[in-house]
Amino acid sequence: MENPIINVKNVSFRYERENVLENIDLSIPKGSFLGLVGPNGSGKSTLLKLILGLLKPQKGRIELFGMPISKFREWDRIGFVSQKANSFNTGFPATVYEVVASGLTKKIGLFHFMDKKMKEDVISAIHSVGMDPFIHRNIGELSGGQQQRVFIARAIVSKPEILILDEPTVGVDVKNVQAFYEMLDKLNKQLGITLILVTHDIGTVTNKVTHVACLNKFLHFHGDKEEYEKLEEKDLSSFYQFDVKVLSHEHN
Repeated sequence: MENPIINVKNVSFRYERENVLENIDLSIPKGSFLGLVGPNGSGKSTLLKLILGLLKPQKGRIELFGMPISKFREWDRIGFVSQKANSFNTGFPATVYEVVASGLTKKIGLFHFMDKKMKEDVISAIHSVGMDPFIHRNIGELSGGQQQRVFIARAIVSKPEILILDEPTVGVDVKNVQAFYEMLDKLNKQLGITLILVTHDIGTVTNKVTHVACLNKFLHFHGDKEEYEKLEEKDLSSFYQFDVKVLSHEHN
């Protein structure tokens, strides 16, 4: 693989006496859409924190855009969306436009105003996630899935090259999950954003992603979508350490 946009090499991490990640090798090519799957406690969130520079590996190294993470400073090139929808304060007094615009605070400064181009970028980000009709709606009035779309717009308004999403469908109605993944697919293909999606939904992970990584302390599998689809249920069950049934949620 030539010049991966993220390169995790032989990384291990432990909390006190508990080994969470061991000898992880993971290279993510530019423009890819990686589905990161694994059971609760498998180390997925820890791996994200390591990639985001919130934790330091106790063994191994991480490179972002070809640079050691210890020297990397251009964090505006990476966007992050956490599990916000199911815990967001619905009384928060801000419109969709205002929430998305807040994603530019670091760029414009706390007490400065947006110029015409920045305002256009806010509207463009809102359009990219399909929230145009709600642009002046208070975010607390929106559904969980709609709120997550707004948080994604906030994360991409500064035009990052990588977008990391930690279980973004938590709080999203089942009937809207497929539309949510289609929106992410659009961001990946049309805007060229490299996506890392942490998910428990094994059935939908192959619908849109280009690559899959199965993590459970060790990296049990990492390959493209076609390789993943060839895995048998017994293989997945050995990764997860319990029986796994693969279901597809994609409908015509």
